[in-house]
Amino acid sequence: MIEIRNLKKSFKKSKVLDGVDLDIQKGETLVILGRSGTGKSVLLKHIIGISKPDEGTIDIDGARISDLSGPDLYKAVINMGMLFQGAALFDSMTVEENIRFFLDQHGDVTTGKKFSEQEIQDRVTKALSMVGLAGTQQKMPSELSGGMRKRAALARLIVYRPSIILYDEPTTGLDPITSMQINELIVKTQHELQATSIVVTHDILSAFHVADRLALLDKGKIIHIAEPEAFLKIDNPIIEFLRKTITEGPRKMGRHE
Repeated sequence: MIEIRNLKKSFKKSKVLDGVDLDIQKGETLVILGRSGTGKSVLLKHIIGISKPDEGTIDIDGARISDLSGPDLYKAVINMGMLFQGAALFDSMTVEENIRFFLDQHGDVTTGKKFSEQEIQDRVTKALSMVGLAGTQQKMPSELSGGMRKRAALARLIVYRPSIILYDEPTTGLDPITSMQINELIVKTQHELQATSIVVTHDILSAFHVADRLALLDKGKIIHIAEPEAFLKIDNPIIEFLRKTITEGPRKMGRHE
């Protein structure tokens, strides 16, 4: 479980997070919605320990990661992974080298033992197959489309099976069909790994496809949180706008079980 209390962060004179309180349940997919520039990505970076708050606390499974640094922080977040907006693949490495990078560097995070070459190959092959990129091991990131790079980055997470996965605008810049493929993969990955997933997005269709619960971040605070059906009924001008963007059509809203 992730517990965030009174989290505050400012950059110069600009308050980005202004007292965020949030509980994220083990095994759920929580989607955080909000306008651009409201601090959604900043919140993710605090959860994974990249950024430190000015005030407040973040507890993950009993460890107060907001107070940790160095090796202690590393141990606390080793079972977390993040899918960045731009995929963040290493341009000079092949797809296979990118995906196996964590395994080569860290081995099994549970036992600390190194994987054999065959184990690594098997994991890479399975992860690529799961995201629909079988046979791309020797391709370079520059040879992949934007959607393929996102899927390769997701395979890089799947391969070491983190228990918490953070997604930073996973469908930004993608066409509708590719966006829906990424949404399906987020749901599939959550089921496969039984992971706790946190997705920040302004894509309302993506949000309702993957979410167990939705939270609205506005003016530096989480002002509403609810399951999708209840969320849409909340009396709030931002949610009213989101509600109006949802139109009836051939694409079904909600998670595909």
